[in-house]
Amino acid sequence: MTATTSLTLGGLLGAVLILYANLRPWWTSNREAKQLAPFGKGFLAAACAAACPGGILGWAHARTGTVANGAGERVGEGATGATQAAGLTSGQLAGLGATGAAVVVVVVFAVSLAWKAAGKTDKRRILGGVYVGSTLCLTAGVAGALSWLPGALNAAGGGVVQAVQGMGVL
Repeated sequence: MTATTSLTLGGLLGAVLILYANLRPWWTSNREAKQLAPFGKGFLAAACAAACPGGILGWAHARTGTVANGAGERVGEGATGATQAAGLTSGQLAGLGATGAAVVVVVVFAVSLAWKAAGKTDKRRILGGVYVGSTLCLTAGVAGALSWLPGALNAAGGGVVQAVQGMGVL
């Protein structure tokens, strides 16, 4: 099993099904933002990991695409009989620097601690957010919409470094 940096229709189908499963309870209830928080935490961690050009977070992001494509293609073809292997235009978040990488590690660590402290339902929602976020970040549309993220991570990390070094604090 090799890693992929592109998404197929089947992979998109799997992500959309999980996205719908997470948004429907919120939509049918009183639509409080706190209901989406676990899913959003997972999505945020996955988007940050998608900005990583390598390492374990970059590897996990690429593996999510492989899993999404395989599972989604089997579900789509099994349900409809039509092949789901057509590829989508791929995208990538690029430009993460050393300071931004440190922020990514902190964000992923914070979300993993939130997952550890969460109840059974919220754990599933966090994992769903990670899966959907990582999968959708393989598409040109979502990667393009989040193209500002690596720069923001780099700026946040740069701000922390400057504060720690005492520049502009006093």
